[in-house]
Amino acid sequence: QVLLVESGGGLVQTGGSLRLSCAASGRTFSSLSMAWFRQGPGKEREFVAAVTWSGTVTFYADSVKGRFTVSRDNAKKTMSLQMNSLKPDDTAVYYCAARTQYGRSYQDTNDYGNWGQGTQVTVSS
Repeated sequence: QVLLVESGGGLVQTGGSLRLSCAASGRTFSSLSMAWFRQGPGKEREFVAAVTWSGTVTFYADSVKGRFTVSRDNAKKTMSLQMNSLKPDDTAVYYCAARTQYGRSYQDTNDYGNWGQGTQVTVSS
């Protein structure tokens, strides 16, 4: 079991930047792939970015590619999401998650068994 806590959300204007962090506890963190998902008002939860256990391979949703960067520090048991050139469509609660099975894909919420409580990101026009 991995416990996850997100932080770093806030209010920012279009074109601004935020950096989200996810702090983990548990002995298995370094061996798990991690990901960020988000859920906007009235929308379904969607994939944002993922990073493998080594931190050397990353994946991004097309909507954030080139603007967001995901990374992890296994020694500190943290994962980060640097968000640049933010848009109003990025407004959502952002969740970090740990992948606990590999039955589908890194974009499927069903492959992630551990979730944080979420942190709110609001981008104004």
